[in-house]
Amino acid sequence: MTTLTPAQERQHLQLLGLAGFASMASMRICDPMLVVLSEEFQVSTGDASAVVSAYAVVYGLSQLFYGPMGDRFGKLRVVSLAVLACALFSAITALSFSLPMLVVMRGFMGAAAAGVIPLSMAWVGDRVPYERRQETLAKLMSATVIGMMGGLWFGGFTADTLGWRGAFVVLAILFAVAAGLLLKLLRGQALPMSADAPGVWASFRNTGQLLATPRVRWVLGVTATEGALVFGAMAFMPTHLHQHYGLSVVAAGSVMMLYGVGGLLYSQMARRWLAWLGERGLVKTGVGLVASGMLLLAWGTLPWMGMLACGMAGLGFYMLHNTLQVQATQMAPAARGTAVTLFASSLFFGQSTGVLLMAQSVDMGWLAYAFSAAAAGVIVLGVVVSRLVGRH
Repeated sequence: MTTLTPAQERQHLQLLGLAGFASMASMRICDPMLVVLSEEFQVSTGDASAVVSAYAVVYGLSQLFYGPMGDRFGKLRVVSLAVLACALFSAITALSFSLPMLVVMRGFMGAAAAGVIPLSMAWVGDRVPYERRQETLAKLMSATVIGMMGGLWFGGFTADTLGWRGAFVVLAILFAVAAGLLLKLLRGQALPMSADAPGVWASFRNTGQLLATPRVRWVLGVTATEGALVFGAMAFMPTHLHQHYGLSVVAAGSVMMLYGVGGLLYSQMARRWLAWLGERGLVKTGVGLVASGMLLLAWGTLPWMGMLACGMAGLGFYMLHNTLQVQATQMAPAARGTAVTLFASSLFFGQSTGVLLMAQSVDMGWLAYAFSAAAAGVIVLGVVVSRLVGRH
């Protein structure tokens, strides 16, 4: 594999960041829409949350295919085609005339978007030495965090003003621009299939071998738990801000942007955080902030408490999650594409499970109790991860 100059590496990371921005925006754009979608399609908010869980389930399942394809055909090539598919499915999603159709199209969007961020992470793992990898992944994370913030705000804004369909039209345009730039970048590059990479079906068989490795099972297990506890709860934070704090849909989406601000605060200072706290310290501090933020959000009474809670939870989550991302890039270097996409698969299987469980609580008015239970689970998770992460 040819070595990139610093300028070439920066160009690749910028385009992967743009694709990751759009992918994360599409992932979170429906969170603040749930109340509006439930009213338009005359279903409960819990039923409307199927647009979130469908995306997460299919996103997770699709990783089983993207990892081997990325290892075989080239990660950038697969990312480029996945972004192009995202543009197509986002445009079709805007035409949905019923909730079942919207849920199905969100599933297709999840299938396409699944090939973007995890393979971008795997590309960083291939190109960047371990000692620079935490910082580089944090830079890539900045783009995805801003995408999450943009998706949360824009989803609420369009649902409250222009109509939710407009959000998917804008997403389609954004994906199309990213796909065009990536394909233009690749057009002048020779990207032969790796002679050392196994065939696609052999890669699928290798997945079973990876899952037999204790280190891989450990990383995937804690990641799935993280997804269920944190991402599952996050999907209903805008709903709680709307129902408990009395904020409008667009205001709730705007407050949720503070979750992303916390992530940006981490990503922009990743090197310093790591120097100050170390990997174990990042985990301990992160889970403390996430748990405190969830409890404050659940039981706070004033809007500023909800704002503070979202910022705390965002900063804490990315401290924990980026540490696990680095572990994922190193848990199977010989099949990094497959390993990192398994990591993403476990994260989103966990998220879909968490969303399904949280959906039951929202319809019964138990969201505050559900957030409290998730906070307790995060503390237990932090104890496990902090004891084990330093061993690898």
